[in-house]
Amino acid sequence: MTDHISVSRSGGVCEVRLSRPEKRNALTAAMYGALSEALRNADADDAVRAVLLSGAGANFSAGNDLNDFLSALQGNVEPSAVGFLRTLAAFRKVLIAAVHGQTVGIGVTLLLHCDLVLAARSTQLSLPFVKLGLVPEAASSLLLPRLIGHQRAAELLFLGKPFDAASAFTLGIVNRVTEDETLMDEARALARAVAEQPAGALLATKRLLRSETASIPARIEEELRAFRAQLESAEFRRAAQAFIRK
Repeated sequence: MTDHISVSRSGGVCEVRLSRPEKRNALTAAMYGALSEALRNADADDAVRAVLLSGAGANFSAGNDLNDFLSALQGNVEPSAVGFLRTLAAFRKVLIAAVHGQTVGIGVTLLLHCDLVLAARSTQLSLPFVKLGLVPEAASSLLLPRLIGHQRAAELLFLGKPFDAASAFTLGIVNRVTEDETLMDEARALARAVAEQPAGALLATKRLLRSETASIPARIEEELRAFRAQLESAEFRRAAQAFIRK
């Protein structure tokens, strides 16, 4: 595991924590690889009933580390982020997220693959893909409108404006809004309650809830093709340079 992803287990709960607070938990290639490994290990471990995702410090995740992301594009190997998205979409166990502070880009789109999401009142979510000259990923172009409706999804994606925990709750993106100081206690209690349920019934129920998921891997690949095309565009280069200067 990278130093920036910590994994711990207690009972039937595996807690996976983004641990790069000095960079607002912005995700690097190494972190994506470690996240994929943690999910695969949890999926294969019969003792694990649920995985709890969280972030250290003042934020859940500021999304991609843009400098690391741009560096990774120079090579010919497939980015670790792509492998993570495929692992996330295929994950069989119950996935719970506890978010707070800045929750940006893939920090938001990965929530659409979670079964339960708790958000602290400090949470500020945003989907600034179009602002950066890019397109959304993680099958969010399919999952978000399915969850909240086309028009509301279009507004969030076209404009990329931040929205708070209360708005995310109203939209149905999160299950519960908590106080910041009780977020992890409530999330761990929820994860333990889930983990106490019969394992076979949990797996079967998640499978049934996600029974219309055949289109998700296909949408991830479709988004990746559009994403790669945008990476070659002048508008992305301008947006990326402006972001880095800022």
